[in-house]
Amino acid sequence: MAIFTDAEPDKPRRRNGLGTLGGILLALSTVAVVAIAFVPSPYIVEQPGPVFDTLGEVSIGDDTVPLIDIPDQKTYPTGGTLDMLTVSIVGDREQPLNWFEAATAWLDPSKAVVPVDAIYPVGVTVEQSSEESRIQMETSQQEAIAAAFAELDYDFTSTLTVAGFTDVSAAKGILEEGDEVLTVNGETFRYVSQLRQVLVKNGVDKPIEMTVLRDGEEKTVEITPVLSAEATPAPVIGVLLTSAYTFPFDVTIQLENVGGPSAGQMFALGIIDKLTKGELNGGENVAGTGTISGDGTIGPIGGIRQKLYGALDAGATYFLAPASNCDEVTGHIPDGLSVFAVETLDDSLAALKGISSGDTDALPTCPAG
Repeated sequence: MAIFTDAEPDKPRRRNGLGTLGGILLALSTVAVVAIAFVPSPYIVEQPGPVFDTLGEVSIGDDTVPLIDIPDQKTYPTGGTLDMLTVSIVGDREQPLNWFEAATAWLDPSKAVVPVDAIYPVGVTVEQSSEESRIQMETSQQEAIAAAFAELDYDFTSTLTVAGFTDVSAAKGILEEGDEVLTVNGETFRYVSQLRQVLVKNGVDKPIEMTVLRDGEEKTVEITPVLSAEATPAPVIGVLLTSAYTFPFDVTIQLENVGGPSAGQMFALGIIDKLTKGELNGGENVAGTGTISGDGTIGPIGGIRQKLYGALDAGATYFLAPASNCDEVTGHIPDGLSVFAVETLDDSLAALKGISSGDTDALPTCPAG
């Protein structure tokens, strides 16, 4: 019998020093990688947040109340949902994500990893950011009511008041909180969107002339607009305006701990649905997002990819997206969700009519890919 072996049994085998060194280096590398993974990164994460049905109820403290309440008017039964979406922010400047958390989020298509400066600019505290977001939410609610009332032909009046300033503002030190805006370059206007149009027409090469009412006295000031830091820059003066509308009856939108302007479209649709006979959505589950101005213009929002996934998870099969967000939507629509592109409140109502009737072929869409 022959036994084959590659070592001589009567001689002791020498220990391989290179193998031992390699093991040590591998262990050290592993420790280093693990240590780096838990080092703070300069990133935070946007992910799908809570979903609220504007036709439904919400919890306020220990009470459950209608999200949209119209106590002094006849309202009508609704069906399905008209969901508004939110985005949750994980991390902040004081508590950013570590590299492991950021890397994990990068692999999830429902999440977005963004630089902390994009959400919390240097010099702006979390509290300041939250206050600006709160003002934007209050303004969006008023604009939504105005848009709904205009659509339903209710008469109302409005005034625009300075509620605060952005972190980079050309108007700070010239205007004051509480100033009521009367005219810009001699023009009067009803909606914030009309003021934006005046600024675009004026440009950034010359100052605008603004007349405000301050402490009962009219004052005329000059402010030179600057370009915004948005993807598509536009002339701005860096003020947060609230629209003080005088409506013929009360509409109360009750929602806690949610900020920003992006629910305006869905608020307006919820109000119209409650004040008119029938179901705007045909009893279907519809979600959507988009700012709205009193004249019915629907504008772009942030975090739309996260909102698409939030809508799908909440059971929606249809989604109303601002047409100006389609570049972010295309190629990122989750399976099971049909997205329609809208630019105005009339577009949104037309989309709901198509959804209700089952005839959506002619509706503008954000392509799936």
